[in-house]
Amino acid sequence: MQRRAVVALPAVALLAHKAAAQAPVPPDLSAALTQFTALPGVTSYVVDVPRQSSPWRAEHNPHASIFVGSAIKTFILATFLREMEAGRLSEDEQWAIDDSIRSPSSPSFLHLTGTAPARTILEAMIAHSDNTATDAALSHVGVDRVRDFIAAAGLRDVLIPDSTRRLFSYLAGAAPGVDVGWAGAQQIMADKFFGPPRSPLNDQQSMTCSAATFVDYYQRVLRGEFFAKPATLTEFRRIQAMADALSIILPPNTFGYAKGGSIDWQDFHALCAPGQMLLGRQPVTFCFTLNWSGAESGVPGMMQQYAAAVSGILGAAAAAFG
Repeated sequence: MQRRAVVALPAVALLAHKAAAQAPVPPDLSAALTQFTALPGVTSYVVDVPRQSSPWRAEHNPHASIFVGSAIKTFILATFLREMEAGRLSEDEQWAIDDSIRSPSSPSFLHLTGTAPARTILEAMIAHSDNTATDAALSHVGVDRVRDFIAAAGLRDVLIPDSTRRLFSYLAGAAPGVDVGWAGAQQIMADKFFGPPRSPLNDQQSMTCSAATFVDYYQRVLRGEFFAKPATLTEFRRIQAMADALSIILPPNTFGYAKGGSIDWQDFHALCAPGQMLLGRQPVTFCFTLNWSGAESGVPGMMQQYAAAVSGILGAAAAAFG
């Protein structure tokens, strides 16, 4: 989608964790972290290695609640699984896929109409970040239940939209709360807006979260804190392990869980990768977020720089703590 909007964000100084037992920063890891913070725009990261003898944590702008895109879809998955535990939803349900929920950026379901098992739709939401799958899940789970889960978990700086299509509608100038429908979404994809375009960073329809909150969430959810049954945690892990970002950022032969996010709207761009990698039994929980402004022509190069910086950090962390 071709989109244009500028957001200026303040830079915040590097914050270092001050634990008494803090392990020293390995030189290669320190250099990799510096490479990430040198990216143009606003950068934010947390890397946490909770070793009993010498825990290690690095932070930069950890509490900056900036745009994270589809990374928020993990909260929808967790809420669905909690509803499944409560007996209100089932992965075997057939959910409709049609124009009533169709949304841009849907690599799995953009051209399909019919039904699919909820399990398949949830997998598409995480593995391929399919927005139609996301809106199907939200229509059954209920956005208020997702927000209730976020609030009950104490994830204070998270904002999620009513749906991905309502997010695009609002960014493209539609009135607050308006869903322009699939016909309107197609107009948006053709750069035909309904009013002055808005910034993805807003308090009405957005996708924001801080790196510190994502790391706290992933550590807790992957311990099973939010689920009553071990089988539910196993299913959460199974689906989160399907995220396509993992093959880009994790070292070879390393297992992990994540859900990435991004946006290119006007000249505002964002990339985010929160999750956890496992070095044997040692978890390394992380979040790396970048928001920047610039021409669309520079996006592929920036994505390469971002991926190189993040994979460099996680590779150095694996060498240091694995």
